[in-house]
Amino acid sequence: MIVATWIAFCATRSLVRVLRLTIEQLQSVQFWANLSFIGAMGNSCVCREDSDVEEGSAPRRQLRRVDNSASDPPEARSSRPRDPVRPPRRGRGPHEPRRKKQNVDGLVLDTLAVIRTLVDNDQEPPYSMITLHEMAETDDGWLEVVQSLIRVIPLDDPLGPAVITLLLDECPLPTKDALQKLSDMLNLSAAVARQDALIPAKHRNTTAVLGCLAEKLAGPASIALLSPGTLEYLLESLSSESHPTVMLFALIALEKFSQTSENKLTVSESSISERLSFLECWADHPDYLKRQVGFCAQWSLDNLFIKEGRQFTYEKVNLNNINAMLNSNDVSEYLKISPTGLEARCDASSFESVRCTFCVDSGIWYYEVTVITSGVMQIGWATKDSKFLNHEGYGIGDDEYSCAYDGCRQLIWYNARSKPHSHPCWKEGDAIGFLLDLSKKQMIFYLNGYQLPPEKQVFSSATSGFFAAASFMSYQQCEFNFGAKPFRHPPSIKFNTFNEFASLKTDEKIILPRHRRLALLKQVSIRENSCTLCCDQMADTELRPCLHRYMGFVWSVPYSWKHAHSVAKTSRQESDSFLMCPDISPPAQDVDFATQASIPSCPIWWGDQPDKSILGCHLETGPSSVGHRKA
Repeated sequence: MIVATWIAFCATRSLVRVLRLTIEQLQSVQFWANLSFIGAMGNSCVCREDSDVEEGSAPRRQLRRVDNSASDPPEARSSRPRDPVRPPRRGRGPHEPRRKKQNVDGLVLDTLAVIRTLVDNDQEPPYSMITLHEMAETDDGWLEVVQSLIRVIPLDDPLGPAVITLLLDECPLPTKDALQKLSDMLNLSAAVARQDALIPAKHRNTTAVLGCLAEKLAGPASIALLSPGTLEYLLESLSSESHPTVMLFALIALEKFSQTSENKLTVSESSISERLSFLECWADHPDYLKRQVGFCAQWSLDNLFIKEGRQFTYEKVNLNNINAMLNSNDVSEYLKISPTGLEARCDASSFESVRCTFCVDSGIWYYEVTVITSGVMQIGWATKDSKFLNHEGYGIGDDEYSCAYDGCRQLIWYNARSKPHSHPCWKEGDAIGFLLDLSKKQMIFYLNGYQLPPEKQVFSSATSGFFAAASFMSYQQCEFNFGAKPFRHPPSIKFNTFNEFASLKTDEKIILPRHRRLALLKQVSIRENSCTLCCDQMADTELRPCLHRYMGFVWSVPYSWKHAHSVAKTSRQESDSFLMCPDISPPAQDVDFATQASIPSCPIWWGDQPDKSILGCHLETGPSSVGHRKA
């Protein structure tokens, strides 16, 4: 019995050892298989909660099976269904950190935190912006985003209002029901404007949201949004008891509501001009926030809410010692310029730009800018070839003919590319200096007298014809000094000033209000024989179509010539001076094609047969160029 028991004990112990060894071997195989799989995945995240799968690729658990089962036929792998629990990936780059579930407030604050890093128009928006835009595709989601913007954007961040505009501008348009729900939720009135006076961030954000919606929804929706309660709220926000930033954005909201004529009449009848007359005296206030309020109040009285008996600012401002200023005829459409021509502000959602009236071709030149707002502006030098594409977000420093200093994002801009500089972020009241040395072909930027290393890239594309120029993001403002008054931080080298060498006629110094400018345009008469394209010169060229119903070319010929049709559809060689349709023959007589041009892929007759020609003036030499013949 004892022997039998001992034999059973030994057998059991051996069996346990065998089982333990087998389990350890299996675990070792599984460990190395897992290690091999993880190595194949590289740095990709395998956390179910924090990672997604590439669009159109197999889910994670399928990837594991594909990696370890190379013997599976392709048909079997392709027939496996997508994991219904795992959503497709939405464009996360390899270096983007893991995503975590966040509430709306966190996403809004994340957007505010990364907005300074968005320096490329082609750059993908951050994950927080994409998520907020997706949420806003429904009425409830849109309302949640708007409430979060009002609730969490801090008062002291200079880019706060710009982020509100950016997010709302990119979100889908709200429905009529969503706007009504927003009005009901806000329940605005004069009493609401007086509440929480010591916590102005909520009121500033509310007025910024209202202004953005008024600009985006000009028309019937804007009329519905400006309810009596909303109007009372905005007017009460202009009272002297309100915080200056609340006053500023309430005034901007009223301006944008007044883009609709019915709203403009409603606001004008509310005696707003009396309120603005008091605020207008802040236009030269040493407090830069109140100065913004004064600037906008003065601009509104001159351009929107006309007060009977009030003299327009341009009629009383003294311009005797000003010989160079911002050019009101060389500016994008929504930029506000002061009657002195030396101060500019942008309150639109676009990127507005302006050049000055004087250009330089040689020598050393210097001008200064006083920062009124500390947000995104690109200020520097530009030639006439620099383009203003305000709705696309391109301004000074975004082409090869300009270079700009950006003190908010601490960047130097050239040809739409940026590089960091060593200056700290600018702030209200800072003096930014701009030195152009055309003899050494270099530009130097200064912050309160401290200079950066010279910039020379722009001189590979332009060597003369430089203007002082600037571009403004939403709610930004600055003042220019072209030498009419002493500089705060002049450079140590000898330089010239625009005001010393430039000259302007009396009528060229006048910055007319927009309604006065429109009245003058209505008085302009256009001759019957004027060029259809420019309405300036006499028409001496006829633009005739190729009569194709598909993409073709248009050939310009002097009006007195006869159109000669070809007898066969034969291809013709492309000349150095012009392009023409292969189905159109040139005139019978000799033509000096060096003085003529053509427009390839004419946009006027794209895709359809025309029934008439267009009379125009001579075109410049070279394809795709439209204008008058050079002298």
